[in-house]
Amino acid sequence: MILCLECKFFQHNKSYKEILILCFYLKKKIKEMITYNELYDALRKERYSEQLQPIPKNFIKDVSAYLKDKKEIANKKDDDFSDTIMKTKKQFENSIAIFKELMLRRKKKILDLAFVAAETGISKRDFENMLAVEKEAFDGIMKSLEKSDKKINEMLRGMDNEEQKSKNKMVVFIEDVVEFLDLDGNMLGPFKKGDIANIAEEIANILIIDKKAEAIDEE
Repeated sequence: MILCLECKFFQHNKSYKEILILCFYLKKKIKEMITYNELYDALRKERYSEQLQPIPKNFIKDVSAYLKDKKEIANKKDDDFSDTIMKTKKQFENSIAIFKELMLRRKKKILDLAFVAAETGISKRDFENMLAVEKEAFDGIMKSLEKSDKKINEMLRGMDNEEQKSKNKMVVFIEDVVEFLDLDGNMLGPFKKGDIANIAEEIANILIIDKKAEAIDEE
């Protein structure tokens, strides 16, 4: 029987039966673990598709276990298996680079989805393809965008109000007018016949209708 690398490391300290049991356990563990090819295939699909690709819900946990296993082998020191250890170390480093690129590409797609969702909504498929941590990040981005839009709208409304307040009209009084309150509760006047004033358009229109003032053409 061909022993796996991990079993050969323990061969000098274990009986043959114990080694067989260990080898069986490790092979079963490897079957349950994500492989290097599966990790690279996930990146390949993400690279060549505009849509967020589906990956297993426990993907990050599985990758963590895989990297931990590879790191343990890469850190072993045994001259008899130096070539295998070097290959495992290289694969460990490549796996980290692949995982980082994969997650970066998914982050970019999630950002794009958030911008689209803010305007038109998001498809059920795209949302379901997100991992739990990605859904949490997506919700946070959406809340930030909504908060930003709300502030912008409030600022625009404030500008409209300022424009409304600054919209004045020049009038000449055709009779005496005692002090009165404007729309903001401020005192205006008194004005005498012939006085010219630049006052809020709403107030000016009331005075003109009441025939107490006339508009002055500013052109």
